[in-house]
Amino acid sequence: MIPKINTPGSRTIGLLAYLYGPGKHEEHTDPHLVASFDALSPDPGRDTSATLKDLQLLLDQPVQALARHQRPRRHVWHCSVRAAPDDRTLTDDEWANVARRLVAATGIDPGGGDAGCRWAAVRHADDHIHIIATLVREDGRRPDDYRSGKRAQAECRLIETDLGLTRLNAGDGTAARRPTTAERHKADRTNRERTAREELRETVRRAVAGAENETEFFDRLTRSGLLIRRRAAPSGDLLGYTVALPEDRNQHGEPVFYSGSKLAPDLSLPRIRKRFTATSLGSRSGADHEDRSDLRRVHSPSSARRAAAEAAWSAVLVIDRGEDGIVAGQLAAASEILDALLTTSAAHTRRELREAAATFERASRSHIRAEHHHTRALRRAARDLVHGGPALGRGEDGATTAMAIDMLFFLALATANWHAQRHHAQQAAAARQAADHLRAAYQNAAGPPLGALYQRGRRLARPLRERQAAAVRGAVPHLAERVLAEPGWYALAATLTDAQQAGHQPTALLTEATRRRELDSAESISDVLVWRIRRLANLPANATTATATGTPLPSTARRATKAPNQQKGHRRTR
Repeated sequence: MIPKINTPGSRTIGLLAYLYGPGKHEEHTDPHLVASFDALSPDPGRDTSATLKDLQLLLDQPVQALARHQRPRRHVWHCSVRAAPDDRTLTDDEWANVARRLVAATGIDPGGGDAGCRWAAVRHADDHIHIIATLVREDGRRPDDYRSGKRAQAECRLIETDLGLTRLNAGDGTAARRPTTAERHKADRTNRERTAREELRETVRRAVAGAENETEFFDRLTRSGLLIRRRAAPSGDLLGYTVALPEDRNQHGEPVFYSGSKLAPDLSLPRIRKRFTATSLGSRSGADHEDRSDLRRVHSPSSARRAAAEAAWSAVLVIDRGEDGIVAGQLAAASEILDALLTTSAAHTRRELREAAATFERASRSHIRAEHHHTRALRRAARDLVHGGPALGRGEDGATTAMAIDMLFFLALATANWHAQRHHAQQAAAARQAADHLRAAYQNAAGPPLGALYQRGRRLARPLRERQAAAVRGAVPHLAERVLAEPGWYALAATLTDAQQAGHQPTALLTEATRRRELDSAESISDVLVWRIRRLANLPANATTATATGTPLPSTARRATKAPNQQKGHRRTR
């Protein structure tokens, strides 16, 4: 249940006309009173003898009783209360109970013998009501409505429990603004899947992802086709920006512009600048020597995805152990990687990646101030994804996409745990939801490369598979039986064989792949180990192509990809 308290207004009759009217888009049906401060209040919706003026005069009577100079200029309090999309349809009596509890909780009409304000609750749709009140009590004093929004949220959590409704998480004021009802109806009328606000938010976030400076940011916005207005000070310094979709027009035919801060709190120009100034992706300084591996320009989609997986792995370790400000910065930069991966990935993963990016965006913001100075590797990885260009959904591109998504899945889980420990309920829920979408995207991306590895593992000689099984038992005895029983074991056996032929010790790689992070949350431990080992050993993700550095596939891996009658022990028939 979602309460929304609007800025106080000055005309009671104007708000009543809207509540009892057809709505801006004929969306209001059967407007009627469900509750009020007085059971005998006139209801212009159901009583043909009652008028809006009658109800307005009744509500405004305490205001008019004051001397003119004592009357508050903005005296109209307005709260809408909406049920969650999956909730059942409440009865009028249930909505009346909701209204009474909310006016009591917010101090509008506290009850218990205390003087209250006059109020009325109007229902004109199945899923919500509007409560209108005048902000002068019966004794002429102003109500104690301090922090009424927080109080309404807290009461709605109790109402959800009492009525068996969807339990929502309390907000903390850091979420992006929701589209208004008018914006949703406009999207429906124009046959758009999403509102203009949502499309603009996604486009601006993509433009920020891995951008080096303001010039590149605005160039990306221009190339995306948005209309842009820059707001400058008299000195010429840029203060802010607004953007609009060319086809989104108001009733006068003018573009509807949104400022960055109206799209999301972290998309204002000052907040975006902090990312640019803190990371300086285009320069190298003595303080950056430890990040030299992240400064290599990446020119292919597959190598960019490897770099993203590596950066995400490092970020997981920071989230587990880092200071709060540093972790908050990591989450903001990780959101850039998701945006960049979305824009450059193949169609079969794009839908789930879009949902993952949209939900993780909520998890990337909290009241903890983000420190961006330690996000260079993540932002560089996002930049490389953008400049690496679109990836194919097959071959090394497809396999490294699965590798990157796999690591981002664990990053989302780590994010959910971090937020949960700090009681950031909305952010934790968003991170878990992003993890679900990443799991689905991974399943779409990982099928072909893991299937090929599975077939190679099945064709390995039994003594060789047994040696790899012994390595698993020696490195991770507590996980060994579970790993060996998974279907993905054959893909892991093939990967360990490739690594051994490339000069690595399977036991050491397994130990390294499992020691830094738990694996209990993985649906398939063997799948996770495949990607970690192929990344640690710098093996081709697709197992049938050269590595990003040009190293040929190990000889055993090449032999394993041949047809069975061409392998050792089989003679070709003439």
